[in-house]
Amino acid sequence: MDQSSSIFASWLVIFFSLFVTLASVVPQAEARAFFVFGDSLVDNGNNDYLATTARADSYPYGIDYPTHRPTGRFSNGLNIPDLISEQIGMESTLPYLSPELTGQRLLVGANFASAGIGILNDTGFQFINIIRISKQIEYFQQYQQRVSALIGAEQTERLVNQALVLITLGGNDFVNNYYLVPFSARSRQFSLPDYVVYLISEYRKILARIYELGARRVLVTGTGPLGCVPAELAQRGVNGECSVELQRAADLFNPQLVQMLNELNSQIGSDVFVAANAFAMHMDFIHDPQAYGTYRCQLVF
Repeated sequence: MDQSSSIFASWLVIFFSLFVTLASVVPQAEARAFFVFGDSLVDNGNNDYLATTARADSYPYGIDYPTHRPTGRFSNGLNIPDLISEQIGMESTLPYLSPELTGQRLLVGANFASAGIGILNDTGFQFINIIRISKQIEYFQQYQQRVSALIGAEQTERLVNQALVLITLGGNDFVNNYYLVPFSARSRQFSLPDYVVYLISEYRKILARIYELGARRVLVTGTGPLGCVPAELAQRGVNGECSVELQRAADLFNPQLVQMLNELNSQIGSDVFVAANAFAMHMDFIHDPQAYGTYRCQLVF
């Protein structure tokens, strides 16, 4: 599966650090709508409604969830969007494809994320039927039309403008695209530095479109330490060390992402986009786990 299938447990630790960043987006925790875009790190179950191999519908997924059953989350329990929802005083957002997402539950927001996707449409092609980011944005437009029918266009615009948005993309564009197989199509097309520049330029278009559709408080996570993902350690690591090449990819991608967000904010004239340094958060956990206490985590593959 993608990067999150074997690294999610450490993202639960990252989540607590994310609240430092979250405070700059939402100064005071309060009930508000919440929208989620991205890959399996934040998918709440959309892929369970799709005919795809990128699914989290079997053991050991969900073993620490309140029901102790798989929920479509690529996690042993709650995932990052669930915990953020708790912090802002709302129930967890439902997957957009859930038949339960109707009526008043629409006002909570929606989770559009889909495991396996990336910034690029050819990322995760092996999973076939997943919700590409362009489709997620299309669903966001559709969502607003549905809510407008419920509360009117003006109230819908206010709901979206005041909402918190989380977007998590990028990791799969490396592990499930550029480095998926030796001499992949993208690695033949681009050197790694040029590929990162291309990814960032495409990501900018995605974020600009989300802004056009009304998002005004957007938390953007960078990639974690891709070379330290257990699956990548097993396949590419040497003597238990993180994969140097994948770490290099993250080292190139994350600073350029921050720079791009700053440029977008400058162009807009407001700090709409806030970067979350997932790489540094995760490495802090690796180097000083005692500082984070003791956690019972189940790594899922």
